[in-house]
Amino acid sequence: MTVRDTRPADRFGRRLLRRLGRPAGGAAVAWVPLAAVICGLFTGALASRAAWETSRPQPDRAEAAAILTEVFPGHDLGEIDTPPALFVVYGHALRLKTVKTLLFGDGGEYQESATGAAAFGAPSVPAAQTVAVARERLTGAGWRVYDPQVSDRVGCADKLCATPEAISDTALTARRGDTILNASISSQTAVDATYLSVELHRAPPPLVVPAGVLATVLGAVAGWMVFGWVSRRTEGRRRRGAVNGLVGVATVLWWLPVPLSVPVLLGHHRDEPHPAWHPYWEWLGQPTASLLFLVGAGCALLALGLAAGPRRGTTPEAATG
Repeated sequence: MTVRDTRPADRFGRRLLRRLGRPAGGAAVAWVPLAAVICGLFTGALASRAAWETSRPQPDRAEAAAILTEVFPGHDLGEIDTPPALFVVYGHALRLKTVKTLLFGDGGEYQESATGAAAFGAPSVPAAQTVAVARERLTGAGWRVYDPQVSDRVGCADKLCATPEAISDTALTARRGDTILNASISSQTAVDATYLSVELHRAPPPLVVPAGVLATVLGAVAGWMVFGWVSRRTEGRRRRGAVNGLVGVATVLWWLPVPLSVPVLLGHHRDEPHPAWHPYWEWLGQPTASLLFLVGAGCALLALGLAAGPRRGTTPEAATG
């Protein structure tokens, strides 16, 4: 029996692996890794958003009514509002006509929806008693109750605001299973104001984290290979400067919101109780900075198009070399 010589194939495989994603010299050494990492982050954010679709629907009126009756007895919370979709923009499902809202400054309004209810007028009991009863009932029903957050402000005791009133607002947060409760209890006594508002929404489904992590790794590897190929493809060509400039602009635009968003969200998580972390994409400044993302994507696609073009011209340095 003859043994097939696989050494040429092995050598070819090793050469291929060495070349995959290897950036050329110069500026590419800096922008290829940065572009690859941010591509991985964007891919992970997209995958985590897709994984959100495995979530249970937001609580319906029957589920919400049962919770509200148990936790806030004696309070008339009126009509229970149910959301039209899992994620909304200004309370409405995302549609083509709302894309402009996301692109031009209001991308932060793209948020997970919630089932809500509110009570108006002067409270029948002091706010402190409402908070104490709610905490006791939540704990007894198996909810994990977080420490209340209390803030003070000055409001009006009447419509003309002739009499200033010191008002205390208490934010109460609890979680049971995949359901999160956020309540705001106010000590205000004006008859036309809200003294109790409650929202119920779902925590991220279990698939969100593994989908985001896996997609981040795969996206970064793909970005490394693609942008490494772009840098090698344009090495020694006259259009190399244009390609480097386009990818550099794209990388800056993609990264720019990240160092601005991360500290803000970290501080927000530190200052307030969070049964669940904010969505992956918000840490990347999306979709608040979606216009920057799209402009960067346009620059990257143009760079890919230039790199894929026929090899016609070379730089004088490459010609003499």
